[in-house]
Amino acid sequence: MEENKTKKGEELLAEVYRNCQLALQSIDNILPETADEALKAEIKAQHEEYERVSGVAARLARDKGIELKEPGAFKKMMMWGSIKMSTLKDDSKSHIAEMMVQGTVMGVTALRASLSEAEADIDDELRRLAEELLKSEEIFEERLKAFL
Repeated sequence: MEENKTKKGEELLAEVYRNCQLALQSIDNILPETADEALKAEIKAQHEEYERVSGVAARLARDKGIELKEPGAFKKMMMWGSIKMSTLKDDSKSHIAEMMVQGTVMGVTALRASLSEAEADIDDELRRLAEELLKSEEIFEERLKAFL
């Protein structure tokens, strides 16, 4: 049972970290394309929260002796290309907000699935971190909808 708890905890921690890293990469790619100052401020605030959660996840991993993997260069390149092509066609505030909402929804979905899969087999600190990220992403989604 303890081994199962450890494995599921590692998988959830990896998902939290991956979620944050992909969000940070997307934000870094989309910020230069964002002209609207209010939207830019919202996206920067999200970046700060993802940085904070990512740091906590990295600390937890280090404390538990878990090696976390960064998203691969190919994945990062594909995200960059996708964002550049999409904003080349339409760099309006509403389109950028829509892209951010779509990314956030993907993150929420992946995190919910990982949390559901882990169920009771994770420690409280990790559960709190995952639930905190989930709540933050749900708030981000609602705040971004104001820009649609």
